[in-house]
Amino acid sequence: MIDIRKHLESKPLLFDGGMGTYYKAKPGQECEQANRTDPAGVQAVHREYLAAGADALKTNTFGLPRMAAAGLSGWEELAEAGWELAEQAAQERGAAVFADLGPAPDTETLPAGEVYIAVAKRFLALGAKNFLFETLSSDAGILDAVSYLKKCVPDAFVIVSFAVLPDGYTREGLFCRDLAQQMAESGLVDAVGLNCVSAPGAMRPLARQLMHIGLPLSVMPNAGYPVVARTQVKYQGKPEYFAREQATLAAEGVKILGGCCGTTPTHIAALRAELDALPAQTAAEPAPLSTPEKPDVEKDDAFLRKLNAGEKVIAIELDSPKDADLTRYLDGAKRLQAAGADLLTIADCPIARARMDSSLVACRVHRELGLCTLPHMTCRDRNLNATKALLLGLYAEGVREVLAITGDPIPTAERDEVKNVYQFNSRKLAQYIVSLAGEGREMPSPMTVFGALNLNARNFDVELRRAVEKVENGMSGFLTQPVLSEQAVENLRRAREVLGGRAKILAGIMPVVSQRNAIFMENEVNGIHVEEAIIRRFAGLDREQGEALGLELSLQMAAAALPYADGFYLMTPFNRVALMERLIARLKTELLKEI
Repeated sequence: MIDIRKHLESKPLLFDGGMGTYYKAKPGQECEQANRTDPAGVQAVHREYLAAGADALKTNTFGLPRMAAAGLSGWEELAEAGWELAEQAAQERGAAVFADLGPAPDTETLPAGEVYIAVAKRFLALGAKNFLFETLSSDAGILDAVSYLKKCVPDAFVIVSFAVLPDGYTREGLFCRDLAQQMAESGLVDAVGLNCVSAPGAMRPLARQLMHIGLPLSVMPNAGYPVVARTQVKYQGKPEYFAREQATLAAEGVKILGGCCGTTPTHIAALRAELDALPAQTAAEPAPLSTPEKPDVEKDDAFLRKLNAGEKVIAIELDSPKDADLTRYLDGAKRLQAAGADLLTIADCPIARARMDSSLVACRVHRELGLCTLPHMTCRDRNLNATKALLLGLYAEGVREVLAITGDPIPTAERDEVKNVYQFNSRKLAQYIVSLAGEGREMPSPMTVFGALNLNARNFDVELRRAVEKVENGMSGFLTQPVLSEQAVENLRRAREVLGGRAKILAGIMPVVSQRNAIFMENEVNGIHVEEAIIRRFAGLDREQGEALGLELSLQMAAAALPYADGFYLMTPFNRVALMERLIARLKTELLKEI
């Protein structure tokens, strides 16, 4: 068998290609199942790749972490069969075998690290010393698993490989260079790299960004990009092109090469020939990629400067129109600005009902009125590409902050035709937004990300723990749900105590304007709790009386929240701009005047 470390001292290590796309599994059957149902077929594929010149094989076990996490019976037997089939084929040619582990789901009840360790234990019992964690979108649980492996087998050789889009970000919005650097700094991982999703040409510049992290680099791209022809998925990348691009990377210093989806023994044979033709001495490492100087840009705005200076701010939410007419909305925004609002926040299709796009409205308001805006951005309706495109547009328009929220799900009756996306949750979205800024990346400076804090959560301990996680993932502050109870005030106090100065908190204030309005919010609006005593006080009041009482209660709640808040987040009921003008005026004269 190959000594991996010694081999890499003199020449690149060549892996096999894409088992999952080359082996023709029966309809409805996962490729890993073939370890038991068609062992001869799986082993035949291993032998084809070895005959093509591969130095190392991946076991046909990519999906085992997912199976183990789901509690599917028989995954242990599939691991054993997959290992034995690869070992038998490898022994014939003295090749190395790597236990292949794809992504594991990561949940609060079952962390990814526990899943990886459970699967790794099975392979260790079979005699495995080489491990490949591949096609990863995050580092969740990886270092826990690698640490365990190294304790059990100190000389284990572990490769960690991330799947990234051509822009260098994983599907969870993490940047490849950041992930690779974390692996290198751990001191546990033996090699790091990229695989899947991207084709050779797109992966080459990404690989070059990783050549200075201090670990051997692994690159295993797809043959090309998938094309659906009738019921079949095919990859158009030709073996000659694949081999030429990969050989160029080898000449530049990449030590571990191979293929992922769409790569066949023919691709590996072509790459083998190219590698064998390389001179003994590889080219010097490339110089770091240079980026042209960019003009100075405004990194913040008046709202952020005021907030960060410790002044109490007033943000106000005004729902965007349900139709295509923005005239009335702009007039309302102008009035609120004149009243003293520091920031206009715009909800993103609240209650999963379509309104004018919050980001487009934010840009229009900012451009025409010069008012700072905070568009809400839900995870419900956009995948990574759409999210990134929108963020770049917002930044170009001078919008420097967004509110990242998961978003209300689409009502059940509509789900057959209207689908939720949820590629991110709010924590991952925040992490992605922050990661877009940095050397060689898309934004010259980071956007400020706010999140939601539900003071009315049934289990506020969980809500508070998630708030801490959001801060750790890059959020700078929170807008809370309405404060309409003593418990909400107490929870706000706790939030300030736990978060301290790590995050700004804008206390939510929403005037109740009628008993019907109060009852509706209590029963049908997620995240809002109205005390029964408040509901009773609105009994029998007309519109004018209801607004007057709502105004007084809002001031009382604001006064109670003020010691624990960096400002207020005012929510406009039924687009009653005049009411909010009165509220802002009284906040400034009665609560904020002396501060």
